[in-house]
Amino acid sequence: MRVVFVHGACVRDGSWWWHPAAAALRERGISSVAPDLPSCGEGDRPAGLEGPGLAEDVAAVRAVLTEGDEPTVVVAHSYGGIVAAEAAVGAGTVRHLVLVSSYLPEPGESLSTFGADTPPPFLDFAPESGTFGARPELFAETFAQDCSPDIVRDAAARLVRQTLAVTQEPVRAVAWHDLPTTYMVCTEDRGTPAAAQRRFARRADKVVELRSGHHPFLSQPQAVADVIAGLP
Repeated sequence: MRVVFVHGACVRDGSWWWHPAAAALRERGISSVAPDLPSCGEGDRPAGLEGPGLAEDVAAVRAVLTEGDEPTVVVAHSYGGIVAAEAAVGAGTVRHLVLVSSYLPEPGESLSTFGADTPPPFLDFAPESGTFGARPELFAETFAQDCSPDIVRDAAARLVRQTLAVTQEPVRAVAWHDLPTTYMVCTEDRGTPAAAQRRFARRADKVVELRSGHHPFLSQPQAVADVIAGLP
């Protein structure tokens, strides 16, 4: 089995975000990979008004899911759930979806479907540049309050501006209708409240609750690895 990790919004370097959980899985003989997301500027085009969007993110993840024939688990975080939901459609290697404090959309839904009327204070939207991002000064207290200072520092260095259009672009199809799906609710998450996560979790087959902030794979990597390695 291999794991394909899909990172969340407004960050780069997926392999770094997932590396503690990846190391814990590697000790159990489970390999993993974390594709780049073009809308976060991880490609040959910058994020922005003419930048790559959801379709490019979906294509990048699908390309990884369809290479080889090894049974695969997709583990997606936050915005990554939007990407993974469509990218895994028809990918014959995928055996299970795991959503971590993640959006779990129906066809036709987008990030904006789930947004509040008032933008959250920890995000900065810049329509003139066609980008949005996490406010660095609020990152630690919102998204990483249970992480070590070293992790917080290294995480904050990987914040990026992302193409704003991804917030409006709907998924066209979703894999979770046809695949076993596990949802990890992060009960101490200050970015995506637990109540919102539990609403998404009602769409999943199994729900696991972790007493963690938004990034349990950084603060509690063994617990995340336990869930993944224990999948049927």
